[in-house]
Amino acid sequence: MDKQTEIELQAAAFRRLQKHLMEDRTDVQNIDMMNLAGFCRNCLSRWYQEAANEKGIELGKDEAREIFYGMTMDEWKSKYQTEASPEKQAAFKVAFEENVGTKD
Repeated sequence: MDKQTEIELQAAAFRRLQKHLMEDRTDVQNIDMMNLAGFCRNCLSRWYQEAANEKGIELGKDEAREIFYGMTMDEWKSKYQTEASPEKQAAFKVAFEENVGTKD
């Protein structure tokens, strides 16, 4: 497979993952994703931001999140985010430190 085709397939897979998380499974909470998989929608938007920055494209955290989410974080939270239990919040602190550390 040539490099350009590989890049196009990777981009298509990313777009499908984004659609799945943003349209098909809005019921899945970021905190649950982070606790189980070590990443969430915010991580994906941060990775998008980091890739842009590496290319010399100025992109801030809020702007990257809005691009990934297709709306502001406030809009996402009001539409889809639910209150996390104290147990989930405690598990998140551990998962965040293990997978993200001081980034975010």
